[in-house]
Amino acid sequence: MQYNIEHPENASCYEGLTVNKGIEQPDPMNPNIAERLKRLRKQVLTTDDYVNGILRGNINILSQAITLVESSRDDHQLMAQEVIKRCLPSTGKSVRIGITGVPGAGKSTFIEAFGKYLTGEGHKIAVLAIDPSSERSKGSILGDKTRMEELSCDPHAYIRPSPSAGSLGGVARKTREAMLLCEAAGYDIILIETVGVGQSETAVHSMVDFFLLVQIAGAGDELQGIKRGIMEMADSIIINKADGNNITRAELAKGQLQSALHFFPPHESGVEPKVMTCSAYEKTGIKEIWENILHYCSETQQNGYFEAHRSEQAKYWMYETINEQLRNRFYQAQKEQIHEAEENVLNNRESSFAAAFRLLDDYFNEPQKTR
Repeated sequence: MQYNIEHPENASCYEGLTVNKGIEQPDPMNPNIAERLKRLRKQVLTTDDYVNGILRGNINILSQAITLVESSRDDHQLMAQEVIKRCLPSTGKSVRIGITGVPGAGKSTFIEAFGKYLTGEGHKIAVLAIDPSSERSKGSILGDKTRMEELSCDPHAYIRPSPSAGSLGGVARKTREAMLLCEAAGYDIILIETVGVGQSETAVHSMVDFFLLVQIAGAGDELQGIKRGIMEMADSIIINKADGNNITRAELAKGQLQSALHFFPPHESGVEPKVMTCSAYEKTGIKEIWENILHYCSETQQNGYFEAHRSEQAKYWMYETINEQLRNRFYQAQKEQIHEAEENVLNNRESSFAAAFRLLDDYFNEPQKTR
């Protein structure tokens, strides 16, 4: 009995049943793009290649450099720091804007409408969107390019979704370093989108010039769902989705929030935060939001707060990096001792605090350790 290897249903014992071979499917990827990516993967870039490519505004090399920054390999980190060091003189010329808000407030839709307006005004923008990682699988959807379909096709916009990978709310040192590389590549406006309202806002506030809180009306008590700390950090609050039947509720929420801001201490920038309404869907109110940001930057540059704030941020991230490196090196050097201390704590042979202090004393007092 003869069998067809691909389709055994074509054997003679199955009368009246025939399965055709079918049509050969084309490659789903554009062959030109596939060939270019293949060449890039084969090419080993040097530090000079990274720096020159970034300064020329080469998006492919910029993306590879950010991947280098995000890598946990020691050799990658050494090269990434050298690239950043050499790009540093070309940074600092952009407006850095942090955007946060409750899930469902329309942050991605707002960023797309805002970004398209800015590119239409002749700006080059980079969007660093932090995607939340799963606590179980550690994976991320990285779907911002899908949500910002129109902006992702804009030649004057660069969107880089990155997994939070368990860091503080998804924002950490690597986001700041990616921002510096984008500035060196010629992007004059950097937008950083956070995961949502939470602890990550402190980290975002420490790396941007203007902090924007996106809210929606009609979702209950507008003041109840916002933590005071977030409102105090915000340089402006916008009520999104102010369209259709929601316009009246948006205006009411705007009045409530503006009144609430008067009870807070004066803003350290010297510029009173403004509450505004917009519709990212209908693209209304976008121009006014940008004009408000420009006004804020102009006022803070005149009173000296703008540069002082950036200097404080640079100092903050120096200390954050020290803390991160100390933690990483401690855990790397004390692997066996930590396992032993765990056993002691679990079997009540040693208290948690005594074990912790003993491990730290061992680490800092042993001169032979390689730091």
